[in-house]
Formats: sequence, structure tokens, C-alpha cells
Amino acid sequence: MTTLTTATAPAPAARPHLTRWLLRLHRPALYVWSGLVLALAALLLVLHGPLTDAAADAWRQYDACTPAHLCRYDQNAILRYKDWYNYATLAAAAVPLLAAGWAGGALGKELESGTARLAWTQSSTPVRWLAVRLAIPAAAVAAGTGLLVWLHHLAWAAGHGRIDTTKEWYDVWTFHTNGPTLVALALCGLTAGALTGLLSRRTLPGLGLGLLLTGAIWAAVQLLMPRLWPWRTRSGQALFDLPHSTWTWRSGTLTGDVPYGDYHPASHYWPLQLTTGVLLLAVAALLTLGCFLALRRLTGRTTAR
Repeated sequence: MTTLTTATAPAPAARPHLTRWLLRLHRPALYVWSGLVLALAALLLVLHGPLTDAAADAWRQYDACTPAHLCRYDQNAILRYKDWYNYATLAAAAVPLLAAGWAGGALGKELESGTARLAWTQSSTPVRWLAVRLAIPAAAVAAGTGLLVWLHHLAWAAGHGRIDTTKEWYDVWTFHTNGPTLVALALCGLTAGALTGLLSRRTLPGLGLGLLLTGAIWAAVQLLMPRLWPWRTRSGQALFDLPHSTWTWRSGTLTGDVPYGDYHPASHYWPLQLTTGVLLLAVAALLTLGCFLALRRLTGRTTAR
């Protein structure tokens, strides 16, 4: 008697969970990012409350002083508010550079160590590998940066009009950390770092070039930003009667030594924020496209070998 046996096809290999693998691989960076966001959020909440209130009280005491009436005021509260506001603003403004450095170093390290090629052989295409490495960090960076922007704007608004030394809305660092342009800048930093990491395929060059490219983008946008929305112009005596909190962009003289000036009033804050944010998102999209083109070139060379 012949026994017939039915051959069973081997079960398909389980597809690796790239998100879980990515979080495990970069767990230290995730912890550092979460800690940084929480620490800076706590500082901004303190700045919004006790530090602002103490500085505002000190300024009220100072404004009540007259030459004929000597009075005391808490100068330390004013200086403390100024220092911690600057610390918080510069720390938030550094987020795009942190994102660029991490992305450039992380992707460069995976390519340098061979971890990327190992992932490509485990039922994961290079395109899917890169898509996960851009999408997951982008979500984390956007969420964390968005929270910091919201808290920073609350802290700034709490002191505006109450503290004489509060930064104006057009201050370069305050402008970006107060609105969505910082989120767009952070995404530009992430994609710029990813591109330099893919092109260099090394850790330190990817990190350094990512920082340089992000810094160049920031500088270029800062030069373009005032021109992204039409400014207003005044001449003659009207130039010296501009509304409060006006950003005077440039000034000169017309025929007959009549002065004129171009300026942005405070009402241009959101138009400038939105146009700058759209421009930066377009740059981030182009950098993302560049990442996939660089990956295509890289995987083509790998296959040829």
C-alpha cells in the first residue's frame, strides 16, 4: 500500500514590524527627546506664571518711581524673567538643529554599520524602510515642537504689555518660536539630516552636514520672510507716527529729502507666519523627494555589486 502524503507549503515569513524595531533601535534618542520636551514645557509654564507675575509687579513698582519720590523695586525679578525667557526661547529654537543632527547621524550610522542592508533583506523594501524612518520621527518632532510653540506663545503673551522688556513679535527668535514656522523648520531639519545621512552614509559627516544644511535653510528663510507678504509704506511726517509694535523694514529718502519707510504692522504677524510656514513645508517636501532619490541611487549601486 502506498501512502500518499501531502506536502505542506512553508508558512510565509512574518513581516517585521518596522515601527516597533525603529522605536527599539532609537530608544535612547526617544527618551532624550521626551525629556527635553517635558523639561522645556515645565520651564515655559513657570515662565508663564510665577516669573511673569513677579517681573510685572517689579515693573509696576519701577514705573511708579519719580525723581522726587524714591522707591524700591525687585530688579532681580526683572532680570530673572529676561534670562529665563532667553534660555527657553533659544532652547526651543534649537529643535530644528537637534532634529537635523539626529536624522543625519542615525541614518548615516545605519548605513555605515550595515543595519540598513540587514533590514532590506528581512522582507522590508528600502522604500518602506526609509518611509518609516521619516514618518515616525516626523510625527514625534511635529507633536513635541507644536506643544513647545503653544506654550512659548502663552508665556510671551502673558508678559506682553505688562513687562517693558518683553520681546517684540518680530524679534527673530521670538517670531519663529511663537508660531508654526518652528514646526516647519523642525521638519526641514529632519529631512535635511536624513538627506545628508543618505548621501554621506557615515555618522559624523551626516550629522555635521545636516546641521550645516539646516542652518543654511534657516538663514535663507530669514532673508526671504519679510518679503513674503507685501509691506506697507509711509513717507514724510506720517513715517514718525507708526502704530505701536511696528516692524520697520527699511527706510530712505525720496525727492526733496522726504523720508519714507517700509514696515510690517502687528497685523502682518499671521500672514508672515503662514507664508513662511508654507515655504518651509515645500522645502521639506523637496528634501523628502531628495531622500528617496538618494535611496534609489544607493540601492541601485548595492544591487549592482
